[in-house]
Amino acid sequence: MIFDIITLFPESFSYLQTSILKKAQEKKIIKIRFWNPRDFTKNEHEVDDKPYGGGPGMVLKFEPIYKALEKAKKTYKTKKRKIILTHPAGKIFNQNLARELSKEKQIIIICGHYEGIDARIEKFVDLKISFGKYILTGGELPAMIIVDTITRHLPNALHHPLSLEEKRNSQGLYSYPVYTRPEIIKIKNLKLKVPKVLLSGNHKLIEEWKKKHSKKIL
Repeated sequence: MIFDIITLFPESFSYLQTSILKKAQEKKIIKIRFWNPRDFTKNEHEVDDKPYGGGPGMVLKFEPIYKALEKAKKTYKTKKRKIILTHPAGKIFNQNLARELSKEKQIIIICGHYEGIDARIEKFVDLKISFGKYILTGGELPAMIIVDTITRHLPNALHHPLSLEEKRNSQGLYSYPVYTRPEIIKIKNLKLKVPKVLLSGNHKLIEEWKKKHSKKIL
């Protein structure tokens, strides 16, 4: 899969060069490309302007974003493509959506910034995505989350298939407490122990314990 990210700040994406995402790129499971709208202007300061109708801040211009989008599309020929705009009023991103998007061949993510992007760009996107009822400085953090979450659904991206949490339980996505060595941790007046059942080797009891302490996420 190819991820094309349209952003004014490609230097902020160092997270994508770590851990599972780094390995997925090395194994050529994914490819990540960046397109800076400033590269599609005669002057890098022409990328934004004051909003019509007044108001604070600056608005990203339509033309540099559109040119970057068209370039990303032309450099990879496919019909299995989704164009995403990060937007505070968009559809809330979740695991089901990530799984659906993992079936595509190309994901293009337009990162909003400042007071937003000229709304006419929305005519050329398939999906507006939000991560909650709050405002971020830009769409770079959401873009990284989108890449990370989708990549986990791609074949061979994870070392162990059951690392994809939802495969552990067909009824949904659950979270439960996990522990590792040492068995006992002493801190000040505290003695923190691993639950005995997890040390028992009794798989039936362990599964019952996990079920009892699980909280449904999805």
